[in-house]
Amino acid sequence: MLEAGGRRNPRRNHVLGRAYAHPPVLAPQYAAAVRIDLHTHSRASDGTQTPGDLVRAGAAAGLDVLAITDHDTAAGWPEAETAAPEAGVELVRGMEISTRHDGRAVHLLAYLPDPTYPPLVEELTKILDGRSSRLPAMLERLREVGVDIHADDVHRVAGGTAATGRPHVADALVDLGVVRDRTEAFARYLNPGRPAHAQRYAASLETMIRVVGEAGGVSVIAHPWGRHGGQERPDESTIAALAATGLAGIEVDHQDHDAGARDRLRAIARNLGLVVTGSSDHHGTGKVDHELGVNTTAPDEYHRLLELAAASSRRSGRPTPAVGS
Repeated sequence: MLEAGGRRNPRRNHVLGRAYAHPPVLAPQYAAAVRIDLHTHSRASDGTQTPGDLVRAGAAAGLDVLAITDHDTAAGWPEAETAAPEAGVELVRGMEISTRHDGRAVHLLAYLPDPTYPPLVEELTKILDGRSSRLPAMLERLREVGVDIHADDVHRVAGGTAATGRPHVADALVDLGVVRDRTEAFARYLNPGRPAHAQRYAASLETMIRVVGEAGGVSVIAHPWGRHGGQERPDESTIAALAATGLAGIEVDHQDHDAGARDRLRAIARNLGLVVTGSSDHHGTGKVDHELGVNTTAPDEYHRLLELAAASSRRSGRPTPAVGS
């Protein structure tokens, strides 16, 4: 939040921050003013802002807490860490991991894992290699349907990302004037069943929940009902089994979930004792209608998540990232 004169108030962030053994209880009027967005992307994966610019944009949007959760990488953490104190934003280090469950793609938000934990590094390396290695197949399929596109076109728009993937191919298609935006690129060419889609490696969801816990972090299933045409899968029994494996929460409030889906997912989380999160899934200009803070996480749910992360860190014995600006 802003003080008089437009300056950030750093004191607010110290009230929120750190993985407390017993998080502070916030007065209702204060808690209502705290804005927490736990799912954002930078140019380290498929966002359009640098990590530093992402943090500064979060401050400008009135966020008190922002998680950087690039796809399958912690590469954006150092720059975001540098920007957070000046911006007055409490930074949560995380990543969004590509997994597969029951034949379907599932994204897993991993918060505060030790990024040097060898099994985590091994899985992320395989996932990133899979992203990059399918690029030639996608480009060849695009050329087969008459789109003149080459690897240099993709690398030019991708910048220094950890691995090139479908969003960067989409950006290249926009740059070449083939489509208007990423949404059209995915709908016409890149989604499953479209002419340029190609499979890649994704880790087992259960394996990654376990690995994140062993790395001292906690995991939240991202937009679980938003990626498969409105089908309510995974259902409650499946989520219960994932919770028994170590799943900590469900991303309920997301732009891909309508009001009814949010209500039903919130009930599942309540039944299973899981943390409820809300977030923007912001990608800069790369994703329409996902502005920073469009959905937020309640402070009490955020503190539950920090408590679970602190417990995971103690169990694992891993040195995990600090929370704070």
